Amino acid sequence: MTEKEINSKKTLLSGVKPTGRPHIGNYFGAMKQFVDLLNTGKYNCYFMIADYHALNFIQNAREMRENIIDLAIDYMAIGLDPKKCVLFKQSDVSAHTELAWIFDAITTMPYLMRAHAYKDAEAKDKEISVGTFNYPMLMAADILLYDTDIVPVGQDQKQHVEYSRDTAQKFNRLFGETFKTPEAFILEDVKVVPGTDGRKMSKSYGNDIGLFATDDEIETAVMSIVTDSGGAGSSGIPTNVYGIHSLIRDKEYLDKLYSEKQGRYKELKEELTKDLKDFIRPLRERREKIAANRKKVIKILEKGAKQARKKADTTLTVVKKNIGVSLK
Repeated sequence: MTEKEINSKKTLLSGVKPTGRPHIGNYFGAMKQFVDLLNTGKYNCYFMIADYHALNFIQNAREMRENIIDLAIDYMAIGLDPKKCVLFKQSDVSAHTELAWIFDAITTMPYLMRAHAYKDAEAKDKEISVGTFNYPMLMAADILLYDTDIVPVGQDQKQHVEYSRDTAQKFNRLFGETFKTPEAFILEDVKVVPGTDGRKMSKSYGNDIGLFATDDEIETAVMSIVTDSGGAGSSGIPTNVYGIHSLIRDKEYLDKLYSEKQGRYKELKEELTKDLKDFIRPLRERREKIAANRKKVIKILEKGAKQARKKADTTLTVVKKNIGVSLK
């Protein structure tokens, strides 16, 4: 891609914390949409592994290293082609934390106390780290460093972009026009994927199906799906099974299948198991192939960091000049 082509496109940025292996709920909830947006060819895409954000949750060096590598592999396995986007690690670009500190200096504590993460922790009477309290400013730095036009988020994550917009506008008022004002790109098709117990799929509930699960793991998970009276209703259709099945099969096919096998829950689970295996197998095989060359994965992240630093450092140079700390 030429520099002219890159400059003519809008910039898209998304960051994901490396806090564990993804499940199919993560994939259909957001990851698939990221790949779809990349493949439109309309955007200059940055996909960031937000390891400094993850430090609020993970304080084990080995776990952090493994999670970072795993997330990079996961994203390439689902179709984030590093030849089409910038895939990088947040901690490899020092401008993120430097700009976050500058934003801290112009931000009030009451403003940060509105953040959902802070309010949630306070409501649960949890000990709140400075990192959790200040995370909106690091997130604003993540976004604003790259002249980001759009940030793909779910409806419940709009506040992340609002903090970035407010911060850009306040900085521009104080120091002159410096930052673009990013827009939230609401992922309208974000699916709430049911877990094996009918609740929203979540690792914390233990009701998830891994995105790269083995055939045996798939069978075990599907056979554990709740199909009692709370899930089946009077129709004889196990809604939890149908809800997961609808992610990978079209409605016409499923309506016919579930009508023919009405009330035969075991057979319907077997059909779901077969379809999930067919869906997950190529993803798992692709992941295994990528994971076999970890050195290459690390080199891809290093290359991405170099590309990200070029843009981020250019922005930070302008910021330093505008706030008066650059003497050149």
